[in-house]
Amino acid sequence: MKKKVQKLSGWLLGTGILAVAGLMNGCGASSGMATETTTDTVCTSGNADAGGYETEAAYEAGDMAASETMAAGDMENEWNVAGAPGNDAGKSSAAMAGKYRQAYEPENFNTEEYSYISENGYKSVMEDPLSTFSVDVDTASYGNIRRMIRAGGSIPADAVRIEELINYFDYDYPQPKDGEPFAVTTEYGDCPWNEEHRLLMIGLQAKDIDFEDRPASNFVFLLDVSGSMYADDKLPLVQKAFAMLAENLTANDRVSIVTYAGYESVVLDGVSGSEKAKIVAALEDLEAGGSTAGEAGIQKAYALAEKNFIPGGNNRVILATDGDLNVGISSESGLTRLIKEKKKSGVHLSVLGVGTGNIKDNKMEAMADNGDGNYNYLDSLYEAKKVLVDEMGGTLITVAKDVKIQVEFNPQYVSGYRLVGYENRLLRNEDFHNDKVDAGEIGAGHTVTALYEIIPGEGGGQTLKYQQAGEPVGSTELLTVSLRYKAPNGDTSKLMEHPVEADSYHQEMSDNLQFASAVAEFGMVLRDSENKGKASLEHEMELAEPCVKADSDGYRKEFLQLVQQAEELGIR
Repeated sequence: MKKKVQKLSGWLLGTGILAVAGLMNGCGASSGMATETTTDTVCTSGNADAGGYETEAAYEAGDMAASETMAAGDMENEWNVAGAPGNDAGKSSAAMAGKYRQAYEPENFNTEEYSYISENGYKSVMEDPLSTFSVDVDTASYGNIRRMIRAGGSIPADAVRIEELINYFDYDYPQPKDGEPFAVTTEYGDCPWNEEHRLLMIGLQAKDIDFEDRPASNFVFLLDVSGSMYADDKLPLVQKAFAMLAENLTANDRVSIVTYAGYESVVLDGVSGSEKAKIVAALEDLEAGGSTAGEAGIQKAYALAEKNFIPGGNNRVILATDGDLNVGISSESGLTRLIKEKKKSGVHLSVLGVGTGNIKDNKMEAMADNGDGNYNYLDSLYEAKKVLVDEMGGTLITVAKDVKIQVEFNPQYVSGYRLVGYENRLLRNEDFHNDKVDAGEIGAGHTVTALYEIIPGEGGGQTLKYQQAGEPVGSTELLTVSLRYKAPNGDTSKLMEHPVEADSYHQEMSDNLQFASAVAEFGMVLRDSENKGKASLEHEMELAEPCVKADSDGYRKEFLQLVQQAEELGIR
């Protein structure tokens, strides 16, 4: 995907925007809050940037090399334990800072939370000819797993969402035509990890837009400044990330900043995007301390977004947090209901997860999924640049919402199938035609990829005592991919249909399918999936290496390095 964004100016570089060279050693902060979901925990101590990734090293050694750490002394020595940025009465001494830090940094203590994933199994075409799911453009799982591997820790199976690994990367799909918001591409070939099966790839390419042509944005930066956010990989990283985003805004844009700790606070209210120095200065002044009243912050952020609403524009709350809420509504179900209610205003929600040791991945994913937004995890400033600058359109500018996919398989050619990933995005078949049912959004220039593992052959069908097996209708089509979507501000969906012929099978895979297959295998190995077949880290390398040649951003090359590191950790 071609990214058409403005380059960072030398002015911004002078503000001290510097990539975090390494995450904190040991496990991070936590409130120890109870959760409604199955929780997997892993201590991921060590240097998060170990491994010498060439893409990140080049970035840090280039434009950012001469920068100094932003407000290092202030962040180290001044702490607002009352949770109100700028409240002198709440600032502690250096000794108090150390005491507060110690309280939030228990040794070898980890409370990371992930929603349980029940991996998709095989379905009989005669019994279940339809497969329905919501698109997903989240990439948080990839960034989070990269953080764990670099730190040398173990990886909880439920932290691995295979569709997010696949969709972290761009693929060479054709651009849409005839005014459609996206184009549909399919490919049908062999399944690399099971020789008896075949693999179907469904690819969506959202229309790209020039940076200059993007709609005006009304952004509310909703920033967690609670005590658990003190670490270098949390609030300091967030400050630098949003400063980069601010540099790419214009006078047509509006920016508000809301912080929350013990209570919410409005730092900026509808400031012009042209006032970059003012925005960056406000970010630099933030300090971490206090409890985590996330509900109050969310309420205030949406109120500001509605106050400064731009008709026909991109109205969005961008939440940056470790997800560790402990004041007000804090359960996953409670937050989901709150976000569902708030999005009726036409304001979207994007979530940026940060941190180690206490991240609440389950809550952040649920909020983004129900807020017509996306969820990304920032493990470094390198990733922040990717999400908020290089892919600004895809991350923050919606071209279609409530995008649903339904695949109907022909039992004449397909016996069974399995959707690879998307476990948290499955829909009932009847939901496909129901415009009241939410689904995922697609941003400008985004690609979305889904894989189906297919068991070829006639579906047959079991003859029962009181009914006869269905008879397939004669057709040359293998399957039909149907899509429903709404315009960003629309309420009624449109339908697209894409039939796939049975003779579309090709033994030789494209780079798109081959690389997506390698990433899928990686996810199955990390999960130790019962469906992984002959998938292995060595096999993934063989699949992925030939596909690196078209890697303009270096992300595919980084993937190879990540697989190598996983192998060194003894993951099989």
